[in-house]
Amino acid sequence: MIKTNLFALILVVSNTLFISCGSSLKSVQTNEKAGSSISGDISNKVVVPGADQLALYLPQLKGKKVGVMGNQTSIVGPDKKHLVDVLMDNKVDLKFAFAPEHGFRGNVERGEKFGNDIDQKTGLPLFTLYGGNKKQDSIVNSIDVMIFDLQDVGARFYTYITSLHRVMELCAKHNKKLIVLDRPNPNGDQVDGPVRHDDKFKSDVSWHKIAMIHGLTIGELAQMINGEHWLENGRQVDVQVVKVQNWDHKTMYDLPVIPSPSLPNQLSVRLYLSLCLFEGTDISVGRGTDWPFQVLGYTNSVYGSFTFTPGERHGMSKHVEGKGATNYGIDLRALDPEKQKFTLKYVLDFYQKTPDKSTFFARPEFFDKLAGTDQLRKQILAGESEAQIRASWSDDLKNYKQMRKKYLLYTDFE
Repeated sequence: MIKTNLFALILVVSNTLFISCGSSLKSVQTNEKAGSSISGDISNKVVVPGADQLALYLPQLKGKKVGVMGNQTSIVGPDKKHLVDVLMDNKVDLKFAFAPEHGFRGNVERGEKFGNDIDQKTGLPLFTLYGGNKKQDSIVNSIDVMIFDLQDVGARFYTYITSLHRVMELCAKHNKKLIVLDRPNPNGDQVDGPVRHDDKFKSDVSWHKIAMIHGLTIGELAQMINGEHWLENGRQVDVQVVKVQNWDHKTMYDLPVIPSPSLPNQLSVRLYLSLCLFEGTDISVGRGTDWPFQVLGYTNSVYGSFTFTPGERHGMSKHVEGKGATNYGIDLRALDPEKQKFTLKYVLDFYQKTPDKSTFFARPEFFDKLAGTDQLRKQILAGESEAQIRASWSDDLKNYKQMRKKYLLYTDFE
């Protein structure tokens, strides 16, 4: 098990992409601000993300005009220096950076739009791709090489993989090389949930026809997008993946930096897979508390005896379910992160406890986009068990896993 304390860079900035389910900043065990140290080993070997392997990509940037897609997770080395700062220190000719949802330095709220801006620390021009950027073609056409470095968490509805797809589209369209600096998937030990098929449910939170819990790293998904010809007109990108060293899909990995404001620790990252479906309901997942994606509740005592009152926290003030009211529900903070895998039990339990079940899916269309299908919602309404629901997507998962095997860069968990 790789143990790393969460590190939060002090961030400034601008940009947000897409709608994902995001983050706060306190340790479950201590409820204190997380520290800045990180250590990790697998079989006594330190895990080395792609960004740390400068010798494998810096030489390719010499004399080139370079763009970056990154955010606060784009760090390099044990002192966690931002990738942009490292590239500038090495005299790389950086022209701009794209930012995903939550912005370049990680301080923008989920789903909030932001415009083009300047990174206050480096002066680097920052751009968003959210909702389409009229200048995106000229922006990408101004460089020779694009670098992609974002920490994903392994769920189809986490929008950083939609960012990947859009960057790949632009690089393919303008014949630009793409270097993906790969990072471990902290939920890479599982593949689960429905596979999206119908484009009716395609959205920023369900862009790809993959399992909801996809079991891929960013680098592996880039290979899949290329190999399955999912880009417009079947185009492909000249993509190089700088692989992670000393990691595989069987290995637990604690993130060194929070990936977004509502995922402050390893437990929230692991529970996120199961709890994000509540975003299609009015049930609180703890946004506006010190324990986002670690508590569940609603303003009705039928849901449990544990109580909490959501308020405002950094990155969680505008979209807070149950804000200012006492929420009743369950406390998941004592769970072992390593033992958490995707399950429907929480959604099914809260649905069964809801007095008027017709009100449970407050945002049914968004729930369906998160699931990538309307079948899951209809199965819950019909009173089906988790076993029955899982049986309905077993064949799709089997086929998806076979496709996935073709693009794996690391030893699988099964």
